[in-house]
Amino acid sequence: MNKNRKIVIIGCGAGGSTAAQFARKTDRKSKITIFEKDKYSQYSKCGLPYVISGNINQYNDLIEFSEEWYKKANIELYLNTEVNRIDFNTKIIYAKEDDTKIERPYDKLIIATGSKPVIPPIKNISKENKLIKGVFNLRTIDDAKKIEKYVKKDDKATIIGAGLIGLEMADSLYKKGMNVCVIESLPKILPKTFDEDISKSISDKITKYIKVYTGYLATEIEIKNGGINKLHIRNNLDSTNIVIDTNLLILATGTKPVLPDLNQQDLKIGKAGGIIVNNKCETFIKDVYSVGDCTEYKDFITKKPINIGLGSIVVRQAITAGINSAGGKYELLEGFLQTCTSEFFGMEIATVGPTIENLHDFSTISAKYNGRSLPEYFPGGKPITLKITINKKTREIISAQGIGDKAAQRINTIACAILNKMNIEIFRKLETAYAPPIAPTLDVTTLVCDIILMKINRNQ
Repeated sequence: MNKNRKIVIIGCGAGGSTAAQFARKTDRKSKITIFEKDKYSQYSKCGLPYVISGNINQYNDLIEFSEEWYKKANIELYLNTEVNRIDFNTKIIYAKEDDTKIERPYDKLIIATGSKPVIPPIKNISKENKLIKGVFNLRTIDDAKKIEKYVKKDDKATIIGAGLIGLEMADSLYKKGMNVCVIESLPKILPKTFDEDISKSISDKITKYIKVYTGYLATEIEIKNGGINKLHIRNNLDSTNIVIDTNLLILATGTKPVLPDLNQQDLKIGKAGGIIVNNKCETFIKDVYSVGDCTEYKDFITKKPINIGLGSIVVRQAITAGINSAGGKYELLEGFLQTCTSEFFGMEIATVGPTIENLHDFSTISAKYNGRSLPEYFPGGKPITLKITINKKTREIISAQGIGDKAAQRINTIACAILNKMNIEIFRKLETAYAPPIAPTLDVTTLVCDIILMKINRNQ
């Protein structure tokens, strides 16, 4: 190993921090420096809704690696420090901590600048480039602390965006006794994650607890005493307007990559808006890597570019960049499966692979099965819904979606099948564990495959 190697990382989120850890594991001698513009070292942003709800006691519990840990690992950490410029020719980073200017040369650079919230064009949403009182994003610990101050039992809360973060926040605020309303501009909830039929099943369950408007666009905020009082929404089909009383508005409308100084054209930005990286997490500039929400890679099934947004994928990229920057050898697979899961309103959901809307280039067959977690005769069984989609031409499994008991574990099993391009005829014969108090003789993961094969045989 090169004992004089200098590795500089921009960003100490899950991407930058994990990259630093694996660089250190790979090379004990290199000098590793992290610049982070926030005041916190690595913490779980995914855990923020659960501190608000009370499931997690305090924000400090989210901090995964303390400043002391970095010192012990001999990783130089600069917090509250923003990188102003990168000179890719001379390989020098220019940063600023308060009034102190810092220059740091590098041999290898890892860009992990993350993403920032997308602010929708709603009338009166901001004043002097700041969100008005009572309107919030949820990206940082400080954001969550500000939201907490507005949470009051029986008050009205509105969330714009019915993706995973939006629905997790809806659950958190509902648990705090608020009257919650969710607005989604697209025709279904979880639009980027689930097919229409599964999305409807989820919606039918959560609307027992909260109000959901799909196909509505937020257009205007009414202000009272300097803060939000009402929200105007408009139906995308018939332009019907509805006015919603609300004391708190949370924007869960997605994010966009935070990109560094782009004077160098060689740092190429892709169609999805992120820094293009290869399977080693290398950019188009020599000795420069990038990981996390600021990047794009390809989907395992469609091979089309996708923005990186899932924490699990960020960590996979970070391991890759960390090892390679420190002289090791590690490669990503030929695409990401986008396996994800969540839980809200007592319901577990999980998915792997593209939605049907993103499979236009494929001839597909899908099937859905409603089963139970235990044999019918055994008490305590819970409902499970599982949907699998296959490539009709190759009969390989290409996506799956589940709701119910241990949905994530079942989706993980199917993710393994997709990764290995498994044929549906083989997967249907999978031996699953059975015992009356634990699992049925035949699991829903195989029973849904039988339905697909019945459809195939009918059409032959």
